[in-house]
Amino acid sequence: MSPSNPFDLTGKVALVTGASRGIGEAIAKSLAAQGARVIVSSRKLEGCEQVAGQIRQAGGQAEAMACHIGDLAAMQQTVAQIIERFGRIDILINNAAANPYFGPIDKTPVEAFDKTLEINIRGYFYMTNLVGQQMKKQGSGSIVNVASVNGVIPGEGQGIYSITKSAVIAMTRAHAKEWAARGIRVNCLLPGLTNTKFASAITDNPDIMKQVLPHIPMGRAAEPEEMTGQVLYFASDASRYTTGACVNVDGGYLLV
Repeated sequence: MSPSNPFDLTGKVALVTGASRGIGEAIAKSLAAQGARVIVSSRKLEGCEQVAGQIRQAGGQAEAMACHIGDLAAMQQTVAQIIERFGRIDILINNAAANPYFGPIDKTPVEAFDKTLEINIRGYFYMTNLVGQQMKKQGSGSIVNVASVNGVIPGEGQGIYSITKSAVIAMTRAHAKEWAARGIRVNCLLPGLTNTKFASAITDNPDIMKQVLPHIPMGRAAEPEEMTGQVLYFASDASRYTTGACVNVDGGYLLV
């Protein structure tokens, strides 16, 4: 950490999942802008390469690695590859998520239920544990889980997604408590409604937006870049005495 810049990430190695677009892309670019070497990861390599290329063009350091966090073997291979190439992992941003079903909770298809749990709970859990083993050896590390305000107040038509995001909040606290003495901090971002392709079922529907916006005191959806400040705080030494925190960045949604 630079004495003049507690957010300095020079020399840090950061893995960001779901980083080919949306909030994950914005986070990857923000970490790189502060000096981190960022591994841009997502299910499809092409999107990762595009984001990594943009980071490098801006003067940052980035590598693209495809990884499907629903596949344990793929996660193991990715983590091993990062350690082999760079010798360490200092920052993990668990951002990849699935929300394949929008509708009444009692009509949730089994396939959608299984996929949502596989990515949002199982994927976060095992990626955290895999990276955590390396962080224990280092005696340091910062993990940031991207959950959602839906983990606090379930979203209409987003029952199983909301349930998994509640689990991410609990998971954050469980890992934080067990690993604090090992020098590993685990915190959680709770984004509100954000203009991404992931949220387009809501943001692209004027009728739904008319119902949603009155519940957001700031009166609008966020842009992905507005999520990066809190993540940068969690990832850096600026928050070196912070663990187990779950912070909502939601335009005041949870106040209503």
